[in-house]
Amino acid sequence: MNAAGAYLLDRPRRKEVLVPKIVGYDRAGQPVPQVAGGFDMYVAEAVGPFAPAVGAAFNTFTAKKGVDPLPVPVLLGGKVRPGTRLSLQAYGEYSSLTGAVLTLGFWFGTRALAITGDLSLAGAFTTGTTPAAWPWWMDWDGVVTAAGAAGSVTGQGRVQFGSSLTAVNAATPHPLTLALRTVAIDFSIERAFGVSATWGASSASNQVIVYDCRLLVMN
Repeated sequence: MNAAGAYLLDRPRRKEVLVPKIVGYDRAGQPVPQVAGGFDMYVAEAVGPFAPAVGAAFNTFTAKKGVDPLPVPVLLGGKVRPGTRLSLQAYGEYSSLTGAVLTLGFWFGTRALAITGDLSLAGAFTTGTTPAAWPWWMDWDGVVTAAGAAGSVTGQGRVQFGSSLTAVNAATPHPLTLALRTVAIDFSIERAFGVSATWGASSASNQVIVYDCRLLVMN
């Protein structure tokens, strides 16, 4: 059997032997020749695993911690290359005493939920009058400028807090400085990503819930 026929029969497993100067076969089994400069393909991929429910209600803490629905998305080691785009989106709700201070951010670390570092931290937000399940949203987009163990990514995002159940405050950018937009990450090993939160004062009334945190890789 020729290479084109073998490709069509074995397509689900994508195991093929290509002849020189041929990079693949189209749906009709016709060879796709190698073009000058090589051949490349870019794919947008949602990174799992995906949490089956919204996150727990986290309260009574002040030290920065992950507040994610579980499991968190995990990017496999060696997945990115220079030029890869990473995109994070998260949303949820917060409740607190009047004038409480809440800081949200995106973290990277291990599958076991150990935080290695901050991908980006937003500025401290002072809540209004006794918010109760008011919404919040946060996003971040970055470009990988170096892969491997000495990896690096540069990005920025926005965070927005509800001022009631039906109105919102103005969105603000994060991180807070130019220098913090560039983060060193070892991309040679798997990296988990999630949402971090810090309360300025510990209270059972100061609570944050993450409904979803999603990671998209454009590679």
